[in-house]
Amino acid sequence: MGFSLITSYPIWFVPLCLLAGLLYSVMLYYRKRENEFSVLTNRILAILRGFSVSLIAFLLLAPLLKSTFRYTEKPIVLLALDNSASIAIGKDSSFYKNEFAGSFSNLAKNLSKKYDVQTYTFGDKVSNGLNASFTEKQTDIAEIFGEIKDRYSNRNLAALIFASDGVYNQGADPLYITEDSPYSIYTVALGDTTQQKDRIIARVNYNRIAFLDNDFPIEITVSAHQCAGTQGKIAILSGNQQLYSESFSIDGQRYTHTFATKLNASKPGMQRYRIAVSTVEGEISTANNYQEIFVEVLDGRQKILLLQSAPHPDISALKQAIEKNKNYTVDNLMLSGFSGSIASYSLIILHQIPSITDVGFQVTSQLKNSSVPILYILGAQSNIPAYNNLMAGLMIPQSVGSFNDATGILNPDFTLFALGNEIQQVIPDFPPLHVPFSQYKPGTASQILLYQKIGNVGTKIPMILFNQGVDRKSATIVGEGIWRWRMANYAKVGNQQAFDELFSKIVQYLAVKDDKSQFRVVLKNNIPENESIEIDAELYNDSYQLVNDPDVSMAITDGNKKSFPFAFSRTSNSYYLNAGSLPPGDYSYKANTSFGGKSFQKTGVFSVISLNVESLNTVANHLLLNNMAKRHKGEMVYPTQMDKIEQLLASRDDLKTIAYAQKRYTDLVSLLPYLLLLIGLLSAEWFIRKRNGSY
Repeated sequence: MGFSLITSYPIWFVPLCLLAGLLYSVMLYYRKRENEFSVLTNRILAILRGFSVSLIAFLLLAPLLKSTFRYTEKPIVLLALDNSASIAIGKDSSFYKNEFAGSFSNLAKNLSKKYDVQTYTFGDKVSNGLNASFTEKQTDIAEIFGEIKDRYSNRNLAALIFASDGVYNQGADPLYITEDSPYSIYTVALGDTTQQKDRIIARVNYNRIAFLDNDFPIEITVSAHQCAGTQGKIAILSGNQQLYSESFSIDGQRYTHTFATKLNASKPGMQRYRIAVSTVEGEISTANNYQEIFVEVLDGRQKILLLQSAPHPDISALKQAIEKNKNYTVDNLMLSGFSGSIASYSLIILHQIPSITDVGFQVTSQLKNSSVPILYILGAQSNIPAYNNLMAGLMIPQSVGSFNDATGILNPDFTLFALGNEIQQVIPDFPPLHVPFSQYKPGTASQILLYQKIGNVGTKIPMILFNQGVDRKSATIVGEGIWRWRMANYAKVGNQQAFDELFSKIVQYLAVKDDKSQFRVVLKNNIPENESIEIDAELYNDSYQLVNDPDVSMAITDGNKKSFPFAFSRTSNSYYLNAGSLPPGDYSYKANTSFGGKSFQKTGVFSVISLNVESLNTVANHLLLNNMAKRHKGEMVYPTQMDKIEQLLASRDDLKTIAYAQKRYTDLVSLLPYLLLLIGLLSAEWFIRKRNGSY
């Protein structure tokens, strides 16, 4: 360690500081005055004052204390062990868990006598130390190299001893990740490169969400190795019920086939399906013969009420278009025959209601006290003044009973939902609607989908308009005759797909339910078993502003009815819960809180999915390990040859202890000894003066 003083001013400024201290002390203590101190006292006081002033003046030069620290760092050798489950699959599982684990630990101890040895275990995550349990559900080789780069950049990292079977199922290609690694890599080849007898469910493609009573497809890819001449069977089960099965014959040592079927979503909620392929005698592993999938079946069917004041061909066109979507059921009723409640419907379509013959008070009175969305269709029988009173986002104040024919022009600035290219292309060819002739005043919260084109003149008069009110969404189609649109669509392209899609999107936007609950819980429905259960919660006050003052608790219940209580922690304005990892299975939850004198509760279900990706590939990839070693001045060895690694490292001349020098610069004014010296000099001068009767 060495020290030196530096300053940004020339060195000859230092004598000036001494001169300033000398002049100050001379002027103070050698002027002629009465009651002088003794000669000795005067000299002592002058020296103290001179040094004090000189030191203070020296601080004006902004001096820095440069300190140089020197230290050494031994070569760093890292040992990384693949702890994934694929290592222990097969006949050598006990060897790797016992003998190899001990040998690898002994290698670390022997190397630590000469090198700075650090050990890591990796699988789907990286951890310190050697843990040879071989239970990790996934293998991400790239992550260990990313961790090494972050921790040991610009360090004396000499070598990495990497023990793995070379099989990875997550992350980037290790050869690409290690391309610029400056250290040597020695690989220990674990696992077996021989293809063993095995049947595998290699892949399952399916829809994770399905709607009630709809069919959803499933594709299952089955692979088999060394199973020529055997018979097999693939099956899908829900509980104890077999939903699908198919037999197959294997005629070669390598077999791959994809089975496709459809299942019916007959029950709502989270449904578990077990896919199984029959086992064969002598298989290396049966864990990959099974796979469980989870499909959330939504009861998305919504009831739509289609009310008409009189029979009209528009009604049939609308009903057919809406019912193309199996999630909607339409009740088509005459106004005169309707006596039910509108609260049970997701959308009300009023065709020329209020009408000039029947205003429909039995419906409009319910609408005023309801938030059910409404689609108004105006026509020749519509009572326009009564419609204006419903505050639907459009005023037609001066209708005198006359009508125009108008075609539609798409509004390019419409943003509530997107229309496909096919719809946009056919809209200009749709026949005109019979629209009221009047002035139109759209509301400020309205968005226009189609404008009216009268003759060859485009206008800004709305034809289809949407309005977002305080409690209700609504839309208005200004004009009757939309049945002609469906016929024109068929005449142009041979189907009614564009028309049906247009009205399906209109209905879907209006009928979708906005989540206006004040207490919300958010989590994934399907969670892999190696991930933590992370849950977010939000609480809103009556003004729909986020608050997190009250406590939020949750109970998670497993399939055996065992309950686990949890409490949410607060974030900046909401809540968060990490419930840790849970075993595979189905779980339900119930979250509770209270705010503003109200109690809130949310319930739901989720599933923890078992991972078996490690058992899908049981053949070790020693070629990858060998390439990694050769590219980085290393060598691949087998578990019985690990002593060779010590010899290889010992034979290298480039693995040396490195000496480092580190320089630090410190402001002199911030050093405590310097401050204490100044205080000591000034205090000593003051004490001597006081003792001799002076100030």
